[in-house]
Amino acid sequence: MPRNDGVSFTSSSFKIPTPNHSLSQTLASHLFRARHSAFQLIHSLRNRSNFSRNPPAASTHSAFGIHSLFRSSPLLCCASLSLTTETDSLSKSPLLCSASLSLSQPSLPDSAQSGPEAPQKGQSTTAGRYDEERVLISEVLVRNKDGEELERKDLEMEALTALKACRANSALTVREVQEDVHRIIDSGYFSSCMPVAVDTRDGIRLVFQVEPNQEFHGLVCEGANVLPSKFLEDAFRDAHGKVVNLKRLDEVINSINGWYMERGLFGLVSGVDIFSGGIIKLQVAEAEVNNVSIRFLDRKTGEPTKGKTKPETILRQLTTKKGQVYSMLQGKRDVDTVSTMGLMADVSIIPQPAGDAGKVDLIMNVVERPSGGFSAGGGISSGITSGPLSGLIGSFAYSHRNLFGRNQKLNISLERGQIDSIFRINYTDPWIEGDDKRTSRTIIVQNSRTPGTLVHGNQHDNSSLSIGRVTAGIEFSRPLRPKWSGTAGIIFQHAGARDEKGNPIIKDFYGSPLTASGKPYDDMLVAKFESVYTGSGDQGSSMFAFNMEQGLPIMPEWLFFNRVNARARKGVEIGPTRLLLSLSGGHVVGNFSPHEAFAIGGTNSVRGYEEGAVGSGRSYVVGSSEVSFPMLGPVEGVIFADYGHDLWSGPNVPGDPAGARYKPGSGYGYGFGIRVDSPLGPLRLEYAFNDRHAKRFHFGVGHRN
Repeated sequence: MPRNDGVSFTSSSFKIPTPNHSLSQTLASHLFRARHSAFQLIHSLRNRSNFSRNPPAASTHSAFGIHSLFRSSPLLCCASLSLTTETDSLSKSPLLCSASLSLSQPSLPDSAQSGPEAPQKGQSTTAGRYDEERVLISEVLVRNKDGEELERKDLEMEALTALKACRANSALTVREVQEDVHRIIDSGYFSSCMPVAVDTRDGIRLVFQVEPNQEFHGLVCEGANVLPSKFLEDAFRDAHGKVVNLKRLDEVINSINGWYMERGLFGLVSGVDIFSGGIIKLQVAEAEVNNVSIRFLDRKTGEPTKGKTKPETILRQLTTKKGQVYSMLQGKRDVDTVSTMGLMADVSIIPQPAGDAGKVDLIMNVVERPSGGFSAGGGISSGITSGPLSGLIGSFAYSHRNLFGRNQKLNISLERGQIDSIFRINYTDPWIEGDDKRTSRTIIVQNSRTPGTLVHGNQHDNSSLSIGRVTAGIEFSRPLRPKWSGTAGIIFQHAGARDEKGNPIIKDFYGSPLTASGKPYDDMLVAKFESVYTGSGDQGSSMFAFNMEQGLPIMPEWLFFNRVNARARKGVEIGPTRLLLSLSGGHVVGNFSPHEAFAIGGTNSVRGYEEGAVGSGRSYVVGSSEVSFPMLGPVEGVIFADYGHDLWSGPNVPGDPAGARYKPGSGYGYGFGIRVDSPLGPLRLEYAFNDRHAKRFHFGVGHRN
């Protein structure tokens, strides 16, 4: 049978008191006695054969024969295996009569009394000789421990079916009898089995005296706080009223332990008792969390040190709480959660035994990163494609990721390009103190200047215009459900167009208005709501995002509009390749600034076209499909196809900027490219063709929107 270390079984007729051995190991001493008895069977039968060939005188040598038999046949002093006779043969066999009398004073020889752990030297020699000697058996029966027929014939059949060597009219060795005793015990239906040889007129009858287990009539399970009761009900559903099968019970224990293991829980069956009346009691040990503590380690020496982060800031991130059963899978998720805070260079959890039995203390070791500082760098804007240096951006920033030791983040940054410029102050509290819903708060102040080419394109005289925006607002985000998050906020924006010299303008070269109000600037107060679903978080996983913005006309001149936008993505693994399908669309109603129209075309839209060259409308839809495949190391190849349409809404944009620039309103592109993983994200270099037979390179950093 399979092993179950740490499990002990107890019944009214059979007890295994040692809790550190498996069920099969516990039966070892029981089987040894049966094996020793089988040795005595062979020895006594050989003595009987010698005695029959040279019988002593009935009057003068009977006592001598009996005493010499006692000295040479320890079988007659072994209560576990006896040689008896039928009643009508007692008068014909004084030997057998003497044998039956000697059973009233059972005793084992010294070699047997020493037990299986310390066999005598002479015994192993005898065993080796008897293992190969054969005795003819005329009949094989299964009886109870009193030698009577079993009440349940199905159990008798189970025992007979388990026999392999012991058959009627077969010559058996000690080893074969011993192996069949093992097989009967291994069937699981019996708590004990003794082979008994009976000499009859027809020959030697081999009787296996068995003690069946009790019938199952009830289950008591203690200590299983997280194990579902239905799991136990299903495991014992078909066992009621049937004889307890220890082998099946062992399988149930393995399944319970497997349930804990699959879920990473610290739990197992620690004990089993079978009480009279057929009541099985399972004792389950579950390791409860006694305490969770944070230990800061020095980055260089690894020695404990004082941390800058408040311990409660870390502890509130953990889903593992005091009093629950410790789960390794849950602990791993907690480690990942703390790592995503961005404060720690290394995080690990170490469970240790607590003072109370069955409980563990969890120590989370953390190594802090530097809190922040100044940084400078550069990059490329994928949305700028004209001019030799217009896509280059320089940046300077100061950041602090752990204000007041509460994981609050402050970021002040300046990005500057030939046309682009963004000055941003961003303050984020990832978990508002006192909130139990993990709500975060972000305050944003931003002054930006971006090219207006997406909607209005370059002017006919090759001049350019830019859109200036001053934005301030606050947003609140929180998890809604597993894999779902929501964001709500309110943002004020002051936006308008400027020419190359930075002067405000209200119309472009074609006379199309650049603002909705007719003034140099449009003001709007926007209520924002966004809900996002993410699968595994990988770029190829499923994703859905819905965004809605509502302009609130608190002041008469403020814009009143409603904009909705949705994006969906689905990745499918096909052998070594990956198919990625994406779809996005949106619509806006009301009075809105022309430069806020949906722009179609470009690196993150329809490849093969310049940025915004397909169309600019109140509505849009863009679909894309691409197949990526590994090439060499971090390099992978990609084949793609894109399609976009403004749903004939271009003329509905104030001034119809798309119509003035002869944008088609719809188009498709296709091509191929390579992608390389880098610390900045995927570097994308793609070559695309469009439906107007134009060819274009696209370069981007990061995943496609």
